[in-house]
Amino acid sequence: MASDPKIHSFEEVEKHNQTKDCWLIISGKVYDVTPFMDDHPGGYEVFLSASGKDATNDFEDVGHSDSAREMMDKYYIGEIDSSTFPLKHVYIPAQQAPYNPNKSPESVIKILLLLVPILILGLALAVRHFTKKD
Repeated sequence: MASDPKIHSFEEVEKHNQTKDCWLIISGKVYDVTPFMDDHPGGYEVFLSASGKDATNDFEDVGHSDSAREMMDKYYIGEIDSSTFPLKHVYIPAQQAPYNPNKSPESVIKILLLLVPILILGLALAVRHFTKKD
């Protein structure tokens, strides 16, 4: 790490939120992760979703290894000026897979509620057919 770190404003860091230019704030430090975008095991989307905000919680929630933490040193570019943070922090969670209504629990229940009576009726007709005396 640099001995005399550069101080970056939140507004400056916030502008670096593209695949070819991505900065993150983690524990008050600013990192330019652009060179690591294609190599990150979680994909470049993880970095993009963490840019433009304080990504400390996102980083810590994943449980990075010691070697991953050591690797951060080569991407360190300075400190964040905490006085430039917006007054109200809005938590933006890491991006999730798109919502698929066909896989929601409510959809499964609706389908079962439609199928169960049909299955019962079919079972009743089958029992009646096979137990009918000629």
